[in-house]
Amino acid sequence: MSKFSRREFIYMMAMLGASPIFANSHTRMTNTGNLEDYYKLKPFGNARLMHMTDSHAQLLPVYFREPSVNLGFYDNYGKTPHIVGEKLLDYYGIKGNKRLEYAYSCVNFEKYAKAIGRTGGYAQIKTVVDFLKNSFGEEKTLLLDGGDTWQGSATALWTRGKDMVGAMNLLGVDIAVGHWEFTYKAQEVLDNVKDLDAEFLAQNVKVKEAALFEETEIAMQAYDEDSGHAFKPYTIKKMGNARVAIIGQAFPYTTIANPQRFIPDWSFSINDGGMQELVNEIKENEKPDAVIVLSHNGFDTDKKLANVVTGVDFIMGGHTHDGVPEAVPIKNANGVTYVCNAGSNGKFLNVLDLDIQNGKIKDFKFTLLPIFSDLIKEDKKMKEYIKSVRKPYLEDLNRQIATTDITLFRRGNFNGSWDQIICDSLLEVKQAQISLSPGFRWGTSVLPGQVITFDDLMTQTAMTYPETYARDMKGSDIKLILEDVADNLFNEDPFYQQGGDMVRTGGISYKINPTAKIGNRISSITLTSTGEKIEANKSYKVAGWSTVGSKSEGEPIWETVEVYLKNIKHIGKLNVDTPDIVGVKGNPGIV
Repeated sequence: MSKFSRREFIYMMAMLGASPIFANSHTRMTNTGNLEDYYKLKPFGNARLMHMTDSHAQLLPVYFREPSVNLGFYDNYGKTPHIVGEKLLDYYGIKGNKRLEYAYSCVNFEKYAKAIGRTGGYAQIKTVVDFLKNSFGEEKTLLLDGGDTWQGSATALWTRGKDMVGAMNLLGVDIAVGHWEFTYKAQEVLDNVKDLDAEFLAQNVKVKEAALFEETEIAMQAYDEDSGHAFKPYTIKKMGNARVAIIGQAFPYTTIANPQRFIPDWSFSINDGGMQELVNEIKENEKPDAVIVLSHNGFDTDKKLANVVTGVDFIMGGHTHDGVPEAVPIKNANGVTYVCNAGSNGKFLNVLDLDIQNGKIKDFKFTLLPIFSDLIKEDKKMKEYIKSVRKPYLEDLNRQIATTDITLFRRGNFNGSWDQIICDSLLEVKQAQISLSPGFRWGTSVLPGQVITFDDLMTQTAMTYPETYARDMKGSDIKLILEDVADNLFNEDPFYQQGGDMVRTGGISYKINPTAKIGNRISSITLTSTGEKIEANKSYKVAGWSTVGSKSEGEPIWETVEVYLKNIKHIGKLNVDTPDIVGVKGNPGIV
């Protein structure tokens, strides 16, 4: 299959590849206000699904650097999204198209960021969404939100996600699922869901039997006490003359990756068997023309789900922040299911147009549409809304902390420069030998020459369990942590991959073999300050944050980092602790 013959990879390639919209990028293009010049899609089919995910509460346009390390192994070696940099440009045949290079890859990030500017922004997304709805037919269009929307900014944290509920309502979201949404307290989640105009779905979130038996306040608010579903599992939507089923899939490992103490009455799972039963039931009783899963599993997990569950037409996925420019076909026992992912931080909008005839999908067109902020006029109502929710906090948000000569980013399987700043802050402020920081994928980028504000810092740290710690830890326990997280990331079975990336480290170097078995991936852990090898029975002072099991006693991580940055004032250089990775020579998932 040639680079550009992929039917799933259409509108954008012709639209951006053939039109000279990059010609004036050095001075930023003048916005004509005519959105058709940039985002008009050739009419196709009779039902349109728009899908965004993992915006992480970024209401304003942002800089976001795509990963230079996204390793794939086993069945996912050399397959999207585990192709990065120049190899990704070659794979999709987009080398030389500067806007697409900027949108999809880390290549020439600083150069393109300065020329093209920021991406995303809810006021810009609102303009595009409304245009795509109105030009196609609002009655034939749905907007899906794939979760991780209520967390990731200072204002989302301080309003307990309510600022994002308001933004979703104004944007016109029809259906939503969740993950970081569940890091607020259970009653806060339920209250936000009540305020949400969209249907909030989750076939794989159940109320625990003990909670139902004890008739707890949360259990009594379950969607269906008989089935145990905490939330509505699916919905049927009329789209023109078509009836489309949408099934919700929340992040299956929420109570492992995030604190269960906030949501003690709910359980989460992949529930692939329950998914198959539900699909069969929907097909038999509802007889829909199409079945769509709105998922927050992560891309590789969605691919396996598409392989083991039959009867699903498309999985619109999120969680792993992968901007995948095609709908990837996955064969299963009864046909093919296509898997999509819409990136993160408001940078992309998936547009899926379906030609539904005689009770089934005859054909489709798919586009991963980049949201170039400089090309899109802001929606006035959304702009005013964003201004209003940020206004009470502007003094804190605009507080200047430091400056930088290097790009600060977090995105990749191992330490990013923002992660290193956090790790160095923990080492310095906590006077520790070793620091550990979670392998979160959320967080925006800061360009060289920019002032780092408290707002920027909170895009890396704003969460409901930010407390820090400093404690003595044996070398054997340090290795165990590294091994455990590595297995979450590199397990051969995608159903055992819990998303996120490798735990970020400060003060140590180590060797990792991603394809080894658990317990044997990590070796040669060494203190970088002395060159001393970590001994299993020796204790070391370790600092970290974001404890899942129980609340730590230290200050929030943003206070730790702000103290550190205000002390150093300027980041002129930075040594990023990158492990020695075994067996990745030639792997297209690493630059």
